Amino acid sequence: MKKEEVCVHCIIAGKVQGVWFRASTQTEANQLGVTGWVRNLGDGSVEVIACGPKADIDLLCEWLKKGPPRAYVKDFFCEEIPSRNYQGFDIL
Repeated sequence: MKKEEVCVHCIIAGKVQGVWFRASTQTEANQLGVTGWVRNLGDGSVEVIACGPKADIDLLCEWLKKGPPRAYVKDFFCEEIPSRNYQGFDIL
């Protein structure tokens, strides 16, 4: 039986730019086998689309709530979105 695949769209705000957030997110996603992308937004927040088995997406979301050591996450919003097909996990 195939594991339940889900996709999420997340916005992470706080001190999340200039602290290796995108590269660290890519590393975490690759270790979990999650696909999608991460990018900085003009308002200083970070946007993530991630797809994979629900358990792995849950682990990535828990990591996103803290981020890498130099980050400070003030606000975290994540919602499930329709499934998408990505190859790998990119920094945009």
